[in-house]
Amino acid sequence: MSTFTFNGKDFVLDGKPFVVLSGAMHYWRIVPEYWEDRLKKLRACGFNTVETYVPWNLHERKEGTFDFTGNLDIVKYIETAQKLGLYVIVRPGPYICAEHEFGGLPSWLLSYPNMALRCNDPLYLEKVRPYYRELLTRIRPYLITNGGRIIMVQIENEYGSYGNDKDYLHAVADIYKEYGMDCQLYTSDGPCYWMLTGGTIPEYPCVANFGSDPVGAFKVLNDFRPGQPTMCGEYWCGWFDHWGEHHHIRDAEELADSIVPMLDMGASFNFYMFHGGTNFGFTNGANHSGGYQPTVTSYDYCSPVSESGDLTPAYFAVRDRIAKATGVMPELDVANLPKAAYGKLTLTERAPLFDNLDKIGTVTHAAAPKSMEEIGQDFGYILYSSEFFGPMEELPLVLGHVHDRAHIYLDGKLVGIRERSGRMDEVKVKLGKGETQKIDILVENCGRVNYGPKLFDRKGIYDGIRLGQMFHFGWDMTSMTMDDLSALEYTADTASDGMPAFLRGHLTIDGAPADTFIRLDGFHKGFIMVNGFNIGRYWNDRGPQKTLYIPAPLLREGDNEIIVFESDGYDAPVVEFFAEPDLGEGKIS
Repeated sequence: MSTFTFNGKDFVLDGKPFVVLSGAMHYWRIVPEYWEDRLKKLRACGFNTVETYVPWNLHERKEGTFDFTGNLDIVKYIETAQKLGLYVIVRPGPYICAEHEFGGLPSWLLSYPNMALRCNDPLYLEKVRPYYRELLTRIRPYLITNGGRIIMVQIENEYGSYGNDKDYLHAVADIYKEYGMDCQLYTSDGPCYWMLTGGTIPEYPCVANFGSDPVGAFKVLNDFRPGQPTMCGEYWCGWFDHWGEHHHIRDAEELADSIVPMLDMGASFNFYMFHGGTNFGFTNGANHSGGYQPTVTSYDYCSPVSESGDLTPAYFAVRDRIAKATGVMPELDVANLPKAAYGKLTLTERAPLFDNLDKIGTVTHAAAPKSMEEIGQDFGYILYSSEFFGPMEELPLVLGHVHDRAHIYLDGKLVGIRERSGRMDEVKVKLGKGETQKIDILVENCGRVNYGPKLFDRKGIYDGIRLGQMFHFGWDMTSMTMDDLSALEYTADTASDGMPAFLRGHLTIDGAPADTFIRLDGFHKGFIMVNGFNIGRYWNDRGPQKTLYIPAPLLREGDNEIIVFESDGYDAPVVEFFAEPDLGEGKIS
């Protein structure tokens, strides 16, 4: 049996001092066929450990139903890392942040109105326990104490940025112990006293997260907790992007030089991210700092290994600094994977959303509009439908909280768009005696807030819908997670009428598929399905991201189904496939 612990300033592996050189890669953000390629590149860069978060909201989308298959097969991911000689750090949360939807917490927690999140609330911990049982019993055989390669497991995540409930941190640690996680536990927080005070417990070592000035950050950490190993739990090599901002970049040589002080002092660190991957589907999170800021689909993060697995200038610069410090240059053959430009594709079929609601939606009726969480929906879109009756003087349509983007239709015509932070079109209703008017409000969940005090982020419309001061009652709510679009009925009429619709085309590939990037210059906002897999959102009117990454394993030789859902109308039903990504205009962070 191997052991990993610490003795004063040193981590100790099997009785010998050990410096953790780790890189973060999240298994669910990478197609499983590419796990070995990405992990091999980590090893070849001189790192000895891989770190990953664990997204509770993907493993338990519905309460009590667990999924550890496909790109959620964390056991296979750990086994792949072990095969390549890497150690593993696991960060199960239950909250992970990670710019991931709701910080990895499952949306169904928000259906319990009296629950307090991320604290020693008995109801919250009652929901954490079954998830941990499912997860921890799966990974326990891979602890280093059981002959595996998992050396460390994190307690919660950057908790001092949010709260200071020590009973809660102890409760999480106690669940780990209950399920036999007898490896080195630890906490991580920002390098300032209030975060470290709030997020640590004295029984376990603490690490600090930052992206520059390691000497200054470690001074705070070592002053707060002397006599323990010095480690950066997240060394931010870049940053993530929000829609409507510049793409973040970082100079490769500056990044590589910035880690030299950590190497020189023999400190341990975890590169965040070494390879970022992709926010596939609707898994992107959002921030809320004076306004709602959803994160883009790419999680490239300006990492040493790009979103599509390419070795960047930062990769070689970081590899050289590590080799100089350790005296070891791993001899592993790694290279970029093939990319292909498949050219233009005309989408030849159209399925209007409102003609297909019964094919993809589930209807719930209630007197007052309910949030997504109240009707058991996590991701996607929700449609609120009702009818107004006259006579009625002209009155403004007042929506309660809109989370996050609403298209308002009166008698089948778009009359306005309301955004949580942004566009707020005014809509008024006036009806004569005996007149009626159909109202439909299509709301997109653009990603639940993943960080800070705004975590309790319900989606859809709540707090009512009014005409002036009068609440309107009697609503049908159509829930559309968009998981399965196979029942859609298409026609050959692809002329845009400005209404939300699905467009379909078929890409023919001769020979083995290669990675590619899809661009939709004639479209505005929506998401893309490739052979039934949701590769993520586009928002061309905001940017910065202009192309979406399609890994080759999602494609096949011969026919490939491409479906684009467009909510805002399109200029031309044409997409194009390129061999290079376009993540938007860069700005050094």
